Amino acid sequence: MEETAGDIISSLPSEILFHIISLLPFESAIQTIFLSTRWRLLWNMALVQKHGTKEDVASAVSQFLTNFNEHDPRKNTRRFMFHFGKDSVLTAIIAPNNKLHLHFSAIKQEFPRRFGLLLELNPQNPIHQPNPPAFFVKTLNLSSVNYLSNDIVSSIILSFRFLENLKISGCNGLRTLYIDSNTKLLELTIFDCLHLKSVCIKSPKLRTLRYRGPLPWFWPENHYNLEDAMLDFRKGPGYRGFESCDFDPVLLTIKNAEVLTLCKWTFEALICPSLSSVETEFQFYNLKELWWIDNSSEGYSSDSLITFLKLCPSLESLFITNDPESYHMASTAACSKQVGKHSELGNLKVVKLEGFLNQNDEIKFAEHLQEIITVDPLILATSDGICWRRLVIPSQSQQTKQGVSNLEVLAATQ
Repeated sequence: MEETAGDIISSLPSEILFHIISLLPFESAIQTIFLSTRWRLLWNMALVQKHGTKEDVASAVSQFLTNFNEHDPRKNTRRFMFHFGKDSVLTAIIAPNNKLHLHFSAIKQEFPRRFGLLLELNPQNPIHQPNPPAFFVKTLNLSSVNYLSNDIVSSIILSFRFLENLKISGCNGLRTLYIDSNTKLLELTIFDCLHLKSVCIKSPKLRTLRYRGPLPWFWPENHYNLEDAMLDFRKGPGYRGFESCDFDPVLLTIKNAEVLTLCKWTFEALICPSLSSVETEFQFYNLKELWWIDNSSEGYSSDSLITFLKLCPSLESLFITNDPESYHMASTAACSKQVGKHSELGNLKVVKLEGFLNQNDEIKFAEHLQEIITVDPLILATSDGICWRRLVIPSQSQQTKQGVSNLEVLAATQ
């Protein structure tokens, strides 16, 4: 009785527990097996397991989706595990909102075998299916694809004609990625594919691109206008001999973005040289939210950031993260001075500083920022991501009377 009272959730009927698991993200759902024996048995009951060859995987996944019907308890199984080859396993999980997770078992290799991945989405001549699935995949999460499963993924994805959101993560050994989507793909996320050297994207309707990992050679065909671009290249370049001209196609796709994540070194090495040679004025007119990744391990300098901010007349929110592990390059102040268009920021509402080494650097940046703003934004700073302090910038007349030291006192006491 006491055990039941202490674990009310585990005492619920299996149908309710199945529903709870189905609402969890894949990474969280699989952790429920460690809660108790009941949850472990429940997880196994929720799985359909089959065995076969590598050639059987695509048809097995298709059959799993065809048989699924969330309104029919007899066909409401959301998990499928297929064993193929030597110790290779594919786990497929159907999640709410037309989301499908495909997770391949990782291959433990000190030097992963390299491979390429070709994804043709929304083909004009889709594969005919005698029994179309009741479940249409709109969001697909691919994780741990390897050289044994890349062809499988290329085959499976051919039938996903309504795919709008694609996430690829943790694909060890992935070297080249080509994505061709002529119609529906709106969001693309590529995280932590550390061996990736080349990415070619043909998707004219793409609106959101999130990338985290070493900088690959990017080639976006049919320059589309991104609304949200996350270019987290804090691990540095992923190939040798990169030049600023190689980044020009990407620069054109992010020009009209409203949300942008950018590393300091990317601006200095790839964007700044290109803009310095452009005779016409180049600005990020639509940019409202900027996430700037910096590195102050060799002394903080805000020159590059201030230069970039001058190109963003509509900016409303600024988030700065100082990451000592982020890749950095030698100073390119001379280049930066050639780029600035001396725009003033009249819409900036909030500024957040995280990871600065000391308050003096925070104050120095706040003073530098004041030179290009015509408003009084809320400026918050934190060193641990938990406790936030407010920086108060005195007016020009107050600074003249009280001196810069007053800014330091205000910054430390708010």
